Amino acid sequence: MSEEEELFHCRQCGHCCQGETTVSLNAEDLDRLVAFLRLPLEEVEARYLRITDGVVQMKTVDGHCIFYNEGCTIHPGKPWRCGQWPLHPSILADAANFQAISDSCPGIKGELGYEEFRVRLGRILASQDRQGQGRKE
Repeated sequence: MSEEEELFHCRQCGHCCQGETTVSLNAEDLDRLVAFLRLPLEEVEARYLRITDGVVQMKTVDGHCIFYNEGCTIHPGKPWRCGQWPLHPSILADAANFQAISDSCPGIKGELGYEEFRVRLGRILASQDRQGQGRKE
């Protein structure tokens, strides 16, 4: 089991896919989505995306990301921010933020407690940065 799996296992519950907006897509996300869907960019934009003042997001349907249907239907082609969540630096901000994210995400192994989780995730993020795997917009 990887160190990431010791902290989190996605259950595709959809809690992180809820809301009136979704994550913003960068150019790489858009390329990956178009390739995964095997559709022309124009069709992907028309059917699945909301573009407001140059910000590209996936549309929402009934309070969920358009690609959520009892799980992520584009999991291999999802945006990097979706893949990063919830093992994101914001969870390390403080114990209250950790608790709020843990309460909303059943895949977080919150029984470790904030301090242990913070140390382990800090190691993972530092390792990714050293390996050039840290994602940038």
